Amino acid sequence: MVDSLGLVLLVVVHSAGLQDRDGARLVFEHLIHLFPFIRLIWADGGYAGKLVKQARTCWGFAIQIIKRTDDVKGFQLLPRRWVVERTFAWLGRYRRLSKDYEFYPETSESMIYLAMSFLMTRRIARS
Repeated sequence: MVDSLGLVLLVVVHSAGLQDRDGARLVFEHLIHLFPFIRLIWADGGYAGKLVKQARTCWGFAIQIIKRTDDVKGFQLLPRRWVVERTFAWLGRYRRLSKDYEFYPETSESMIYLAMSFLMTRRIARS
C-alpha cells in the first residue's frame, strides 16, 4: 500500500499461491489499525468484485477501480495506477530487492521498509 506520492505505507509479503485479492484482505486488516483515517483506495481491475463491497462494509473505505479501456491498443497512461509502478521502480534499485533472496516473508517486508527509509532519508537530506 502506497500513498498518493508513492511512499510505502504498508507491506504484506505472502506466498505467490495467494491471489492478489486475497492478499489485499491481509493488507486491509493491518491498514485499518495503522491508518484508520483512510477512506479511498485506488486499485486496478484485478481487485474488482466482492472485495470492493467487503472493503466498504468491513473496513469502512471505498475502493475505486481504475480500469483500462478495451479499445486502446498498446500502452496507455492511466490516472493513479502509475504511482505504484513508480514505487516498484524505486525499490528495484536496491540490490537486495532485485531478486527474491529472503527465506522468510517478514525479512522481505523489512527490506522493503528499509529501502523506502533510505529513499526518504536521501530526499530529506537533499532539501
